[in-house]
Amino acid sequence: MRKSLLLAAVAVMALGAGPALAKKQLVIVVKGLDNPFFEAINQGCQKWNKENASSEYECFYTGPASTSDEAGEAQIVQDMLSKPDTVAMAISPSNAPLIAQTIKSANPSIPIMTLDADLSKEDAGLRKTYLGTDNYLMGYKIGEYIKKGKPDGGKICTIQGNPAADNILRRAQGMRDALTGQKDLPALAGEGGWTEVAGCPVFTNDDGAKGVQAMTDILAANPDLDAFGIMGGWPLFGAPQPYRDLFKPMAEKIAKNEFVIGAADTIGDEVAIAKEGLVTALVGQRPFEMGYKAPSVMIDLVEGKPVADPVFTGLDECTKDTVDTCIQK
Repeated sequence: MRKSLLLAAVAVMALGAGPALAKKQLVIVVKGLDNPFFEAINQGCQKWNKENASSEYECFYTGPASTSDEAGEAQIVQDMLSKPDTVAMAISPSNAPLIAQTIKSANPSIPIMTLDADLSKEDAGLRKTYLGTDNYLMGYKIGEYIKKGKPDGGKICTIQGNPAADNILRRAQGMRDALTGQKDLPALAGEGGWTEVAGCPVFTNDDGAKGVQAMTDILAANPDLDAFGIMGGWPLFGAPQPYRDLFKPMAEKIAKNEFVIGAADTIGDEVAIAKEGLVTALVGQRPFEMGYKAPSVMIDLVEGKPVADPVFTGLDECTKDTVDTCIQK
């Protein structure tokens, strides 16, 4: 009898301690857990947790196993919004319209923000702020490097990720604007001397191997191609050896700007590839900074404090000559 009473008392104490120990969840939902870019966001999230161990809040990182699983990301957003301990959410939308519809259907009472990738302009009212890269500026800088290498223009192919990813579309637009000096051209057909070849842009769904294969096929079909604009670093950090195998024979042409490659991101093997001279320039984001800042921004939103919209993180620019000093420490 005494043992039963003791066990019952322990159970009551455990139940009573549960809510007191539970932390308010600041949820980060990314496009996919298979991408090292998003793992860097996770590392930033975990650093925040370590530095704020006594906080009533906790940064919780999640996402579908694969970046190509758009429906999986939307389901995770829906599931996490239904949890009572979720008090704010930062989402990197793989498919911006789908995530917007998910938010509309859930009609959450908690603050929602976007991270790394934004919703489309018409859906921006569904979130409180965007934290991440100025994607238009990023693409514009990639375009500037390509134009510097080929000032008279040429034939170009753009490698993109998901056709509904707003951040990638903004980068591509920035690149086109920089190349031509014109605004909002949906494709290049001789403006500023630049023409996008047939079959481009190529959408790879953030798959590095698929990106390298696409570039192989485009080069075979267009031996007079002058440039690639790669709007995400997937072929370089996702399939570094196939990328090297494809472009090592072109290293001299790249060194002489006879062929130009401007690419996004500075993660994984990308900086090493730049040092090897197999890409003209990298314009990199700061995903660790995004993951580290996101919890603090979400807390400000929860507590009703004013938050700027957007909140931009910076860019790092790397060429073969600057690889040793180009990354923000």
